[in-house]
Amino acid sequence: MSEAKTKPTGESVDAFIDRVPDERKREDCRTLVGLMREISGAEPQMWGSSIIGFGTSRYSYPSGREGDWPTTGFSPRSQGLTLYILTGSDDPDLLQKLGKHSTGKSCLYIKRLSDVDMPTLRTLIDQAVEHAAPHGLRRTPSTGG
Repeated sequence: MSEAKTKPTGESVDAFIDRVPDERKREDCRTLVGLMREISGAEPQMWGSSIIGFGTSRYSYPSGREGDWPTTGFSPRSQGLTLYILTGSDDPDLLQKLGKHSTGKSCLYIKRLSDVDMPTLRTLIDQAVEHAAPHGLRRTPSTGG
């Protein structure tokens, strides 16, 4: 089996955010770091070259493939923010209340935080973290975030 390409690195989260070209997106990143840190109880850590993750959860597929992935996290992309939080939500009403967004398999895509209802986003992140708990949530020690 191949080794996962996306795994924790020693890169500084603050330095990564400082390199985000758009000032508003940098501020959104800092807001998300605070929110996800508070909800998960874990320190931010770079996963690969562009994902800021919190905690670690173990996953396994029916094929037998296993690996680790951030319990929750996000990545600033050119088109907006990708949040890795939908694994715990099965409530379509929450997504409807959220505001302007799109979704992927387990990703939530938003252009900016001002487009969404923050209490609803908080609930979605909380659900993702709660969902991960039975699957091996591990707090990640601070690594220069």
